[in-house]
Amino acid sequence: MKKIHIGMVYLVMIDLHAHTFFSDGILSPSELVYRAKCKGYAVVALTDHVDYSNMEFVIPKMVKVAKILTENYGIIVVPGVELTYVPPKLIESAAGRCRKLGSKVVVVHGETVAESVPPGTNMSAVEAGVDILAHPGHLSEEEASIAAKNDVKIEITTRRWHRVTNKEVAQVAFKMKSKLVLNTDSHTPDDFLTIDLIAQVLIDAGLSNDYYDVMQKNSQEIVDRVQCKSTCERG
Repeated sequence: MKKIHIGMVYLVMIDLHAHTFFSDGILSPSELVYRAKCKGYAVVALTDHVDYSNMEFVIPKMVKVAKILTENYGIIVVPGVELTYVPPKLIESAAGRCRKLGSKVVVVHGETVAESVPPGTNMSAVEAGVDILAHPGHLSEEEASIAAKNDVKIEITTRRWHRVTNKEVAQVAFKMKSKLVLNTDSHTPDDFLTIDLIAQVLIDAGLSNDYYDVMQKNSQEIVDRVQCKSTCERG
């Protein structure tokens, strides 16, 4: 696995939030994964936007292509989803349905200040025990506390507009002891991480360079759980 150098630490690159042209990204799954591999990524999750209209269409295709690309490109590809604008009271059942269809990572499109996301989305996501609450905007202490209890990771995002509340999110997460992950929410190849982008996002979020290592370890917890579950299912 390739690693990048931040400060004094060498890190494996993991991104668990990326989009293909199966939603609003511009790349096919194969191109996105290969470009990520060339950038030095060891793990990438394909998490296209889904709701009840398209989860049955998208997820089986991501499951199929993730297996093919993992076997052929030397990078771990995880089939996932980003539940987007699903009515909050239906998030738990939607997440369960996605997992039954084969999604290994369930991300919820949180209440970013950049969009008019339904109120209550953050709370429903953490109560449902999804894997990641993405760009949660004005994350409350109660939401962060429940996220910590249910092992829901909170996203620090590199994506423009969504990241304006990163510092606020990080402060609340630290206070309530919820775990942070760093994701790109990639839609184009230009969204992939670079050392300079990581450093700038960390500074803007009030985080030290070495905290990237902590966030990557938190992401690795999700990857390890996915791989363990897959091994058990095969056994």
